[in-house]
Formats: sequence, structure tokens, C-alpha cells
Amino acid sequence: MKVYRAAGFFRQGKTNQDFTMDLVAPDEDGAREKIMSNFGSRHGAKRREITIQSLDTIEPSESSAPAVVSHFRNN
Repeated sequence: MKVYRAAGFFRQGKTNQDFTMDLVAPDEDGAREKIMSNFGSRHGAKRREITIQSLDTIEPSESSAPAVVSHFRNN
């Protein structure tokens, strides 16, 4: 599993809402799928309304997102 940092925007009413998100996924396609699923369920955005401008692999220590910290926690 890798950690990805995604940045982009999605349509929210008549404006675009910027986002930055850190997530854990097996590959880039999995990361894109999680982003689309997340904004679709939480904000009701259609997939065609979501634009991912960058998707970069980062080190787990660079992220403070709870899902990333939890996944890479040493027991």
C-alpha cells in the first residue's frame, strides 16, 4: 500500500471547491476510485464534476491524515 496526496477541485453548486486529500491505496487507479467515491457520497458530486489535477506518491511520515496515520501505525 502506498500513500497518495491528491489535489484538484469539484463542482459545488455554481462554484468550484478546491480539495487536497491524503489517502492510502494500492495503486493510482485505486486512489482515483477512492477520491471519486468519497466526493460522490459526501457531496453528491458526479464523477464528471471531479477534476484531479495532481496525484503524487508521498512518504507516510509527511501526512497527518488519520487514515494514513492509523494504517502505518507500529503496534
